[in-house]
Amino acid sequence: MTFTELRQQYREFIFHGLQADYRDGCLHVTYRFEIPGLYTFAPAWVIPCERPAIENPVLYRLLVSLGMAELVSYWKITCSPLVRLPMQMTKEQADWWKRLYFGGLGEFFYRNGIETDFESFMTFAYGDETVPYADAPEKPLSGRLIPVGGGKDSIVTLNLLKGQLGDAFAYQINHRDSSEKAALLAGIPKERILEPKRTLDPNMLECNRRGFLNGHTPFSAIVAFSAVLTAYLHGLSEVVLSNESSASESTVSEAEVNHQYSKSYQFEKDFFAYERDYLRCGVRYFSLLRPLTEFQIARYFASLPTQYHEIFRSCNAGAKQDKWCGHCAKCLFVAVILSPFLPYAEIVRLLGSDLFNLADMEPVLQELCGALPNKPFECVGSRKEVNISLCLAIARAEREGEKLPLLLANYKQSPLYAEYAGTAADFGQEWDPQHNLPDELAALVRRECVEHFA
Repeated sequence: MTFTELRQQYREFIFHGLQADYRDGCLHVTYRFEIPGLYTFAPAWVIPCERPAIENPVLYRLLVSLGMAELVSYWKITCSPLVRLPMQMTKEQADWWKRLYFGGLGEFFYRNGIETDFESFMTFAYGDETVPYADAPEKPLSGRLIPVGGGKDSIVTLNLLKGQLGDAFAYQINHRDSSEKAALLAGIPKERILEPKRTLDPNMLECNRRGFLNGHTPFSAIVAFSAVLTAYLHGLSEVVLSNESSASESTVSEAEVNHQYSKSYQFEKDFFAYERDYLRCGVRYFSLLRPLTEFQIARYFASLPTQYHEIFRSCNAGAKQDKWCGHCAKCLFVAVILSPFLPYAEIVRLLGSDLFNLADMEPVLQELCGALPNKPFECVGSRKEVNISLCLAIARAEREGEKLPLLLANYKQSPLYAEYAGTAADFGQEWDPQHNLPDELAALVRRECVEHFA
């Protein structure tokens, strides 16, 4: 069925509420959603922590907000025009959530051919429940929670903070070997690696199988709310992300459709305001790498001990097997962004694939560099830094007397090579002033990732 037909048949989506209890050393949280006439849904979280005060109004606000972040993954099944909430909201708060959903569903709307607008795509109706507000957390907070995805970005964050990890915890949603290995290698002991378990409701997966609407949702918003909740439960004062300035670039060249919307600076800025105005939990959320490009992050990562090169994983297609698939846009991007800094033979060994010699990856490279209008719908860098990296990879190969692999040889004949080759060597000293870093951390990142390579 189409977007319009589904909205006509399934007029309402209901957020009934949540249930939270503590047992077996964990906070168990279950959310209750319903699409009347279709299914009920009960996604759940299990968060290891000491026993919290369930009635704590700060904790309740955090739990409700995580439920609101989860909601959109189930709402998208039918895109029901009315969403019934159990609690009251101000117009400003409701608009905040609509901005997250609308921006975070940009790719979903685009790829499903859905034409809608901010005002009409969703309307809220409210129940009688009021969310209590307290001005401050119950106890002083200190220490950091560092989400570790297992890719190069979070490894760079761990290494930049390597002298400050004495009270730091690593964080990952559900277990992933590469994430644990990265945290352990950086010096965070296993007992300070927090792994909340998130469980999707099987009825959502059944809807996917039946052909209801499906697509990308703002997962990094779930990371944000769940990480801040986990930090608060453990008395930590900061959640330190690893999102870079490149994440703010639109995936679609002629529209504001960003696969990485909830990794963008706009979302980070909005989340900062949401914590200040509504959560009021005292946990500060920011990205350590926000002033940097993917190019600069890859340069720093390449300079790290080779043990990190062996364990990092960024491929979504191979994520369940904790490996590189060697044949997707993310694998190709990683090969491109590392190619100015590591020998190509080493990249082939690490990724297990000679990507630059695969002819069927040519259209993907054209998407990455901007020869085609849309970037792949993956977490990849900007078009400019892809072109810069390709030019520098060609210069490196020619300097070392190596034959250019197929994709680089083809790229060298393109107008983009002519456009970027003359200035590529000057790239890498960029610094994006739009960030939320404390001054001492901004100085650290600038010194280690920019000035060190001048």
